[in-house]
Amino acid sequence: MLKTAYNWHRPLMLFTLSMVVLTPIAALGMLLDDRMLLDSPIWFKPFKFAVSFTLYSASLAWFTSLLQGRLHKIAWWFGTVFAAAGVAEMAIIVTQVTRGKRSHFNFETPLDTALFGAMGMLAMVLFGTSLVIAVVLFRKKFDNPAKAWAIRLSLLVSLVGMSVGFLMTQPREGQSPAGGVLGSHSIGGPDGGSYMPLTGWSTVHGDLRIGHFVGMHALQVLPLLIMLAGRWANARLAWVISGGYLGLTLLVTWQALRGQSIVKPDALTLIVFAAIVVATALGVVWARQPQQSKKEYALA
Repeated sequence: MLKTAYNWHRPLMLFTLSMVVLTPIAALGMLLDDRMLLDSPIWFKPFKFAVSFTLYSASLAWFTSLLQGRLHKIAWWFGTVFAAAGVAEMAIIVTQVTRGKRSHFNFETPLDTALFGAMGMLAMVLFGTSLVIAVVLFRKKFDNPAKAWAIRLSLLVSLVGMSVGFLMTQPREGQSPAGGVLGSHSIGGPDGGSYMPLTGWSTVHGDLRIGHFVGMHALQVLPLLIMLAGRWANARLAWVISGGYLGLTLLVTWQALRGQSIVKPDALTLIVFAAIVVATALGVVWARQPQQSKKEYALA
């Protein structure tokens, strides 16, 4: 099993393995290094990024392994670029941790500015390579339409989640390069303060990291849900759950942009959430109805 996974896409799986190794190292850093940054352990960020990259890059490697011929070659090269950019991104994050500096939104010194600028360029590379692989997967013909659409749509939703990161780089009121910080995770207040355990999401302000995280990990959630659906899985179900998941991603992003904490939703947020749940449930009922034609198989 492990040997098979390693052969999905070796550069991506080597990157995945490096993130698996970094995860306990960062966890140990949180235990042994008492330095704090923005009210949380300084090794918390590399820990979260390592876990996220482990899941994302392994999924991307598996998707690439499903391709053949010219499509596989294209996806292989872009997957390799993704792995290289991921290594560089994590190298900067760990470097800044060892320096006791924040890696994101940091304009305190010319070096900090250059490193954050490089991270911005690397983020564009990660986005662009994922987009190309998504396009390639739309060109592949699958035997299983449910699996086909779950994979394709999970990548598109993940790109929406990834793009939320670009909203974080926008200057907030009162910020300037002279102040050393431009951009933030939080809306309605500065980064830091009270946060949720494990995730680190703010409990007092809106937090764009929630939509970023939820959207990106559609890559694992949507194919898993289709697999768990078993004999009930079909293309219509893949579209329904993908639409519901996209709705959730957009909802938590909209909630954050309104400066509202994830743990303190207002009535409007709850109403929209209920609407998404009801629409998705009705869609699931519709998806389970007998198929009138085999058109979905032709589309896969």
